[in-house]
Amino acid sequence: MPLVALTGGIASGKSTIAARLAAHGAEIVDADRIVRDVQAPGSPVLDRIVAAFGDGVVAPDGTLDRAALGALVFADDDARARLNAIVHPAVREESARRFRTALAADPDRVVVYDVPLLAEARSDDPWDLVLVADAPADLRVRRMVELRGMDEADAAARVAAQVDDAARRALADVVIDTSGDLAHTLSQVDAVWDGLPSLIAARRR
Repeated sequence: MPLVALTGGIASGKSTIAARLAAHGAEIVDADRIVRDVQAPGSPVLDRIVAAFGDGVVAPDGTLDRAALGALVFADDDARARLNAIVHPAVREESARRFRTALAADPDRVVVYDVPLLAEARSDDPWDLVLVADAPADLRVRRMVELRGMDEADAAARVAAQVDDAARRALADVVIDTSGDLAHTLSQVDAVWDGLPSLIAARRR
């Protein structure tokens, strides 16, 4: 089972790439969804988050109040490290379980792990291929403002808080340039899919 990591900064077009790969037949394992799942009400992860950060990070319906938690950790490196120490091991365990499930269902199917924090948390895992969605920071800020309705200063701060683009590109076997139009992005994804066996073979050499 080929295991492909797909990463990119916020508003880099990573979801568009994942959707195209899924259309070609890849199984997408979404790290963000796993994070939400392992933090569900009643989970040990949520209990540990509350113990570390207080009841104020729990919404009235018992779910994690992500905005409240984000306000606590966004500009506090120590707090963010404490949160990551709680969440990352659980995400790693659950993602491995989902990889095994996909392998058992179809040993030949391509599995793509859609993971925003590859450079921060999973760069040394044994991927068969690493794909990076890449667009300039100013373009990603503009996308967040125009498409998500975010304040420009907030969007810029979110981009700046992530690992820099050069660090992601350094991990890449293939960089997919998402700064052009949709057709340009999709044509690159199609080429990656068509050339997947040779790209994986080249990485393994």
